Amino acid sequence: MIADPDDLRASDFDCLVVGAGLSGTTVARELAERGGRRVLVLEARRHVGGNAYDELDSSGVLIHLYGPHIFHTNNQTVFDYLSRFTDWNGYQHEVLANVHGQYLPVPFNKQSIRVAFGPQRGEELIAKLIDRYGDGEKVTIRQLRDESDPDLAEVADYVYRNVFVTYTTKQWGVGPDEVDPSVTARVPVFISEDCRYFQDAHQGLPADGYTAMVQRMLDHPNITVRCGIDARSVLSLEAEQVLVQGVPFDGTVVYTGPLDELFGNQFGHLPYRTIDFAFESLPVDEYQPSGTVNYTVSEDFTRITEFKHLTKQQVPGHTSIVREYPRDYQPDTDDEAYYPIIDDANLDLHRRYSELAAELPDFHAIGRLADYRYFNMDQVVNRALKLAGRLIDRH
Repeated sequence: MIADPDDLRASDFDCLVVGAGLSGTTVARELAERGGRRVLVLEARRHVGGNAYDELDSSGVLIHLYGPHIFHTNNQTVFDYLSRFTDWNGYQHEVLANVHGQYLPVPFNKQSIRVAFGPQRGEELIAKLIDRYGDGEKVTIRQLRDESDPDLAEVADYVYRNVFVTYTTKQWGVGPDEVDPSVTARVPVFISEDCRYFQDAHQGLPADGYTAMVQRMLDHPNITVRCGIDARSVLSLEAEQVLVQGVPFDGTVVYTGPLDELFGNQFGHLPYRTIDFAFESLPVDEYQPSGTVNYTVSEDFTRITEFKHLTKQQVPGHTSIVREYPRDYQPDTDDEAYYPIIDDANLDLHRRYSELAAELPDFHAIGRLADYRYFNMDQVVNRALKLAGRLIDRH
């Protein structure tokens, strides 16, 4: 629903939620349904769903406009909650690395080792890994690089050079030694035959798409959604109070946007990495052998995703792909802020904005942008459910 900001009457509502992504949508549904509260949701984009938004392209393929999203979780509560609003297609995500034209499963695993080193040498290295760490274990590149055993060092060196270095530099725009350790920790060697990128208990995509799932979550008589309204155009902050259209709002405010923008960037902009997406429709049944292929040693893009693998759609003679080109986020443009750049200085800057937000009455900042953290979708929903529970208990 597209709306005119002048039509807003915040006094008709008990709660204001800024952002219709998974964080805002989950909180809004809980406050409306379990809390019995009247909720107004403001969304700057002209659609709901946040970065998980999907739509049919001209070929009839369901594409993810803000990059591929694969839901996975071990959290039964989150899975059960979202399953109220969708069925799942059961997709199991597999990623290949294109290393000089040769496909290797990533995370790097037993099958990758056999391809990279040959069957005989591969089995020798696998035996060494099992003896050192145990079968079925995950070992980070950082751990392997600290090993003195020359065989383990050989595996570490191969993965570091052919899977990690170039890809990480493209993704973050800096050398691997400058990337936060939490990023390198997500690049393991998996001592397993399992080629799935995730090994969570639940995995897949909503059967009808993420947008349809979010629309069902927002379909409640106590929820009003207004798209096309940038909260900055209607919200103002005065004397530690939130005003909507210049009128003090005494209800609950849940804010899922960037805190630096909310406070006029008074301490400076929080930096991010963004991505340019190049979508392409092709007159073939299939373009590549898996949903995602990472280009870890070549090309100026990081990966190609083919959506039909993810959605399991049957669209004969047509397929759609997207290439991803990461770069630095430029504030005050149409760039989307995707990946926070985590270091001590940026975390301190975010802390200063968080302290300003904490001074506002009944104001709650949550989500990837507000928290300046990268979260998986299940983490987003889990955090939103907990916040909603606290707000409901309080009232």
